[in-house]
Amino acid sequence: MTGEAATLHRGVGLSGVVMLGAGTAIGVSIFSVLQPAAQVAGSGLLVAMLVAALPMLLFAICYAYLASAVPVSGASYEWPRRFLHPSIGFAIAWLRILGNVGALTVLGRVLVNYLGMAFAIPTTPVVAAAITLVFALNYRGVAVAARVQTVLMLALIAVLAIFVGAGLPQAHVSTLGSPLASGGWAIAACVPLMISLFLGIESSVEIGEEVRAPRRTIPLGIGLAIGLTICIYGAVAVTALALIGPGALAASKAPLLDAARAPLGRWALPLVLCAATVSILKTMNATAMVFARSIFAMAREGAMPAALAAVHPRYGTPHRAVVACYLCAMAGLLLPSSLVFLLLAVNIPTMLKYLACSLAAVRVADGHPDLHARALPFGRGTVRRVGYAAAAAAVAIILAGLGADWRPYLLVAVWLAVGMTGYVVSWRRRPPR
Repeated sequence: MTGEAATLHRGVGLSGVVMLGAGTAIGVSIFSVLQPAAQVAGSGLLVAMLVAALPMLLFAICYAYLASAVPVSGASYEWPRRFLHPSIGFAIAWLRILGNVGALTVLGRVLVNYLGMAFAIPTTPVVAAAITLVFALNYRGVAVAARVQTVLMLALIAVLAIFVGAGLPQAHVSTLGSPLASGGWAIAACVPLMISLFLGIESSVEIGEEVRAPRRTIPLGIGLAIGLTICIYGAVAVTALALIGPGALAASKAPLLDAARAPLGRWALPLVLCAATVSILKTMNATAMVFARSIFAMAREGAMPAALAAVHPRYGTPHRAVVACYLCAMAGLLLPSSLVFLLLAVNIPTMLKYLACSLAAVRVADGHPDLHARALPFGRGTVRRVGYAAAAAAVAIILAGLGADWRPYLLVAVWLAVGMTGYVVSWRRRPPR
């Protein structure tokens, strides 16, 4: 049964949209980024966090606008395809294959690293088991996956609340230090690191056809997810800095664990392990959900084999796309293990996706009055200014990573060349479904 003969089930409500967006953003980054951020900017990482939220706010406005006008599954493929050019839509979705495989590989390896603090476990089998679990949930149904996402997110919030609640009474403002002491240049250099805290906040747009009342639910859910994310990150970062100070945070290999030991003692290790495990599985679940919808959207439009556009007659999920993405994710176990390399390989396609969708929002505002009329009540000039500002921010963030490692840029370029060659030679000749 193909996407033409069946429809995706609308099983996700507002809470699911919020938990998908915030659950994707509030993930492994909070357990790893505090240490390098403290090295670069000390307590200035708090200012850098707020600055990093600004481009994500621009991206979120563009996504909320487009989601209210054109809610569709696989949105990061569909919007550039429809409103920019089919080849651009294909390029973005093709790059996202690499980005999603890299993300799942990173998350699985970090999960093993944290569990390894307490147990001697083999890396590859555990990563493979985690990937299998999240794709099995997504095969069964988006509503099931969304409910699991909500449960995991609530569990993570509870664990982080214990950390903040136990830590703040023992925290000292003098230990935290001045957020401006490191200077403007250090804070600016820290911003690209802090961007990783917010990536994925817009994930709910990728399941637009599976959300109830999407034109209202998705924009509202994105806004609530941003607010929830900033509050949680701010509380955790302030508590950690005020407990052990920026110097100790910068020198730590497990910053939240070292910060938690001050108020929690021997309970710190199981608490942080629990939080890390829940957080990573939650982000893997959201990534798998988005990954499959992108492939489904490409197949439905003829840019991928038509069989991948099939919808399960019982579960209402793009089950063949889920299986294809699962196989790609398992192949990711062969990628290099360097986290810096993998993170850049994830972030470059993500920023290019934001760039394309921001320009698509401008195109809708300028050239599609019927769609603009049913979107959020933004003026055309407002959408144009926000869209161009978001596109410029995406380019700046991409360029900022060149100094860290040039090899992921080469990998992305080669992967794109392979995909576009196939597109030009074969897939472009297929008539749209």
